Amino acid sequence: MSGRTDSDTDPVIAEDTQDTDDTQDGEDGEEYVGDARRARWIAAGTGALLCLAGLAASLLRLTGSAPAPVPAAYALGAAVCALAAVLGAKGRTRRALWLLIAGTMVMALGDQFD
Repeated sequence: MSGRTDSDTDPVIAEDTQDTDDTQDGEDGEEYVGDARRARWIAAGTGALLCLAGLAASLLRLTGSAPAPVPAAYALGAAVCALAAVLGAKGRTRRALWLLIAGTMVMALGDQFD
């Protein structure tokens, strides 16, 4: 062990790191708020659109000669998508996404009854 004892082993600390970190956190926070707002709008809009499509399909199948489970499945899927739209507007976007998927699957299952 023949290391020199007079070597400089103190870490180099930059003076300006605190100032730049504070401004970056503020910008990231604003970006997250914008992302959350966009996710709420997308979840609510998609839920409303799928709800209207399900109701329209249910009414069209109800007036036709389709078996009874077909319009019922479309109406149930539309109701699930309407619930997803409400949850998405309130900020529960992850649950809204899963409900949108479930509602669309119920409508697709109703289409298989035909």
